Amino acid sequence: MHDSRIDSLAHQLITYSVNLQKGEKILIELHDVPEAIGLSLVRKVREMGGTPFIRLHSARLSRELLLHATDEQYATSSELLLSEMEKMDAYIAIRGSHNTSEASDVSSEKNKLAMKHMRPVLDHRVKKTKWCVLRWPHPAMAQQASMSTEAFEDFYFDVCLFDYQSLLPGMNALKDLMDRTDKVRLIGTDTDLTFSIKNIPAIVCAGNYNIPDGEVFTAPVIDSVNGVITHNAPTVYRGIHFDGIRLEFKDGNIISAIADGGKTKELNEILDSDDGARFVGEFAIAMNPVIKEPMRDILFDEKIDGSFHFTPGQAYEEADNGNRSQVHWDMVSIQRPDYGGGEILFDGVSIRKDGLFTIDSLKSLNPS
Repeated sequence: MHDSRIDSLAHQLITYSVNLQKGEKILIELHDVPEAIGLSLVRKVREMGGTPFIRLHSARLSRELLLHATDEQYATSSELLLSEMEKMDAYIAIRGSHNTSEASDVSSEKNKLAMKHMRPVLDHRVKKTKWCVLRWPHPAMAQQASMSTEAFEDFYFDVCLFDYQSLLPGMNALKDLMDRTDKVRLIGTDTDLTFSIKNIPAIVCAGNYNIPDGEVFTAPVIDSVNGVITHNAPTVYRGIHFDGIRLEFKDGNIISAIADGGKTKELNEILDSDDGARFVGEFAIAMNPVIKEPMRDILFDEKIDGSFHFTPGQAYEEADNGNRSQVHWDMVSIQRPDYGGGEILFDGVSIRKDGLFTIDSLKSLNPS
């Protein structure tokens, strides 16, 4: 039996997230997902008068290619994929995963090689197309979330079909406040971090580029970060699971990085990928009221209600502090009381405490 929520999701992605117009071309990349969502998307594109293009991907095949990756192989792939992307007006990627650790045994050197060549494709997609990226609710994701398959699917569609436009008044007020702010201080368990966001624009994310969504992001002035931060949300990067990441900063640079569970070596290998990986490219405040618990999937975890994320690596050009890196690793801290509490201060004034906004213009972003 066809799930009508799939058609609803296709409608939201095509008409709202990428706002496809008649005559536009869209590339749809499907990574280990059911045909049903691809069919719904293609049909919706045609209904809107657009032209659909499809690419199908397999995580196991991608791993096999990466294991023995060569410069020639990925240089050629990059050239072909960039040529294709340059012809597109819009882009949607839906990424499923039968095994979230599929790429865990690919060496960091091979990952770096591939990412180096794929960067121009990613940059063109981000800068030149209307794009949206999201996950698919496979059982592997349900396992990560410690939920039954059916319960997780219900949660997934509740999150993805949320009325993101309803957040816009509060999110725009937060953007205005961030645009006027110089000094930020983050306080929490084993966390006391200060930095400046002066003259770096804040960007509202309300369902246009990621689904799920619900954040306002900017970037720290690159050499302004000082202090200690301990992230209490688990994370996965390059297929490796990390918990309890603790970072110490001096003048923007990560001078000490420790992870629980004996993963400190792997953590530092990633942070040593290039010169920019030990500096931060993004600071974001999240407020999706449907997402409460981490599940080691960053598209969900970075939007957790009452959280923020701090991101070693590449900055976005929309909120650019000049940092460049192959790495972009969103590390999440949850500040609700059930996760130990915490506070965000702008220029010495508390704007959110224990996960709840304290300023009248922002209170509409608190869960009702």
